Amino acid sequence: MTHQVHAFEPPERFVAGTVGPPGERTFFLQARGGGRLVSVALEKVQVSLLAEKLEELLTEATRRFGVSLPEAPVAAVDNAPLDTPVDEEFRVGTLGLAFDVDTATVVIEAIAVGEPEPTEELGEELEEDDDEEPDEDLDRLRVRLTPAGVREFIERARRVVAAGRAPCPLCGQPLDPAGHLCPRHNGYHR
Repeated sequence: MTHQVHAFEPPERFVAGTVGPPGERTFFLQARGGGRLVSVALEKVQVSLLAEKLEELLTEATRRFGVSLPEAPVAAVDNAPLDTPVDEEFRVGTLGLAFDVDTATVVIEAIAVGEPEPTEELGEELEEDDDEEPDEDLDRLRVRLTPAGVREFIERARRVVAAGRAPCPLCGQPLDPAGHLCPRHNGYHR
């Protein structure tokens, strides 16, 4: 089976969003452009780390290359839900970031989790090819954004991550609407 590269350079819209109620949310990265819509699933911690690392990348690009960064977006905040249908293309295993100095854009690449499909017939031994990267045969989503687009993505991603369940003031674990067994209260409901 061949791998697919879903490239949006640039997308009309690139956002992080969720489907489901707090505590049961599934996180997605979604890119739309050229009549295509691609949604890939990932973990909450991956969305949080992506926003953090994008912020670091923009700061480093300013320091090293003198890129002028826009301030955090004030108007036209994208609070719209994910576009439908939200069909998961793949689950993200690896996220890659790069700054393209020539175009002053940020490239975000989300690579599918898992092992590539073997292309050899059964019964034959697969040979290790050291020249090939292990994730080269995996599906990926590649998005190229301007620094302003990255800022908008970071702000929305942070809002989406923070919109979950409130933390317990004693132990920090998320509070469920049905109750919470707090380890600081020796397992009594709180």
